[in-house]
Amino acid sequence: MRLQNRVVFVTGGAKRIGSHLAVALAGRGANLIINYRYSNTDAQAVIRQIEGLGVQAIAVQGDVSNAADVSRMTRAALDRFGRIDVLINNAAVYFKTPFAQTSETDWDLTLDINLKGSFLCAQAVAPGMIARGEGKIINFADWAGTRPYREYLPYCVSKAGVIALTQALAQELAPAVQVNCIAPGPILLPEDMDEDDRERVVRATPLKRIGSPEDIVQTVLYLIEGTDFVTGGGVSGRRRSLHRVDGACPGTAICCVVAARPVLTYRPRTLRSGARSALHLTIPEQAHEEGFRRV
Repeated sequence: MRLQNRVVFVTGGAKRIGSHLAVALAGRGANLIINYRYSNTDAQAVIRQIEGLGVQAIAVQGDVSNAADVSRMTRAALDRFGRIDVLINNAAVYFKTPFAQTSETDWDLTLDINLKGSFLCAQAVAPGMIARGEGKIINFADWAGTRPYREYLPYCVSKAGVIALTQALAQELAPAVQVNCIAPGPILLPEDMDEDDRERVVRATPLKRIGSPEDIVQTVLYLIEGTDFVTGGGVSGRRRSLHRVDGACPGTAICCVVAARPVLTYRPRTLRSGARSALHLTIPEQAHEEGFRRV
């Protein structure tokens, strides 16, 4: 899929990674729908940047965890552009929740925004994509979804749910719609994080640096423009790994990524129709030397 003249809906698109994505995709010729909940001033600033690139954009206010809001935002997008080609589920909340002090409100808020919101938005846009025979949905998980850490239990659980949601949606919406998720490592650290904590994050990261929004942009571009043969997959920037990314659909591709940048793609020489395992790959010795592991 090429982004020129396409329509992309970015939830949480007014700030941080969401705003970087929106502007970058506009630079590729896409028209944008920017969702925000409270950040109207930031959303309008992003709209001005996008329109300055010669494409169209609208900002839609709403709570992604509220079905009525999601329906209203989707209708506004369809009234303006007539279709939605790509959905990027980026909206999320992230705050410390020590286990003993985690309230029901903390749990519900985190799971509702991070997981339920991704489901509701996908459910709203998928019928149009299926009717047109094509579409892309990109969910944002987190490396915490597979390697949970202390004091953020609801967040870790919500992101693990996003990974499972991605795999399930890939099955539900195939073959017309490809559904994938990105699980970033450290990109934009919390603004209130002190220097000692930042240094600990860098030391724990294989590449010994903090990633940039551009790393995420390039991964999103790969999933939209770089391939139409990847679905049900996760791209993680925390550890070097090989990911099976076919969502158990007919045909298989293996995508190798490092620090949220896809670098190699392998296809098996032979694969039984509908096979879900027992893939036989020849992995170059260089890949083993760099610490990649077999699926």
